Amino acid sequence: MIADQRCSTTWRATRGSFVGLMTLYESNYLRLGWILGDLRAAREPAVSRIVSDCELLYLPIDSGPYTSRFRLTYRFEVDGVTVLDPDLEVGVYHDARLAEARSVRGVARHPHLVRLAAGLKRELDLRWARNMMLNKWLEYCAERGHRF
Repeated sequence: MIADQRCSTTWRATRGSFVGLMTLYESNYLRLGWILGDLRAAREPAVSRIVSDCELLYLPIDSGPYTSRFRLTYRFEVDGVTVLDPDLEVGVYHDARLAEARSVRGVARHPHLVRLAAGLKRELDLRWARNMMLNKWLEYCAERGHRF
């Protein structure tokens, strides 16, 4: 297992800066490795099921030698309706060993994210918000025992 502590800089030290954001992307890459294993080899849809949590879906969008895009989402039922939430599109840059949350689907279901996005003016701040969400969620999923 790759340790997150191998990041040479912690994202906590330089919140809101470009350098800090790139370190957060590096942390995302490492945490994805905890769940997916070899990120270059993950090319087929997969489901992680554990007794004490929702199903975690990995849905590839496209994959190349240097980059990959996929969706990562929970799937659960609410009153007989299938819900995908959170539903993140993630871009991976294999050669740089970075992973970026590119978008969050279904933001309307998350009033706190709508308020946060409304208050953020810079693209850098929006990227920080999305990628902090991904980073914390990946750690949570790994701690719960999700693996593909």
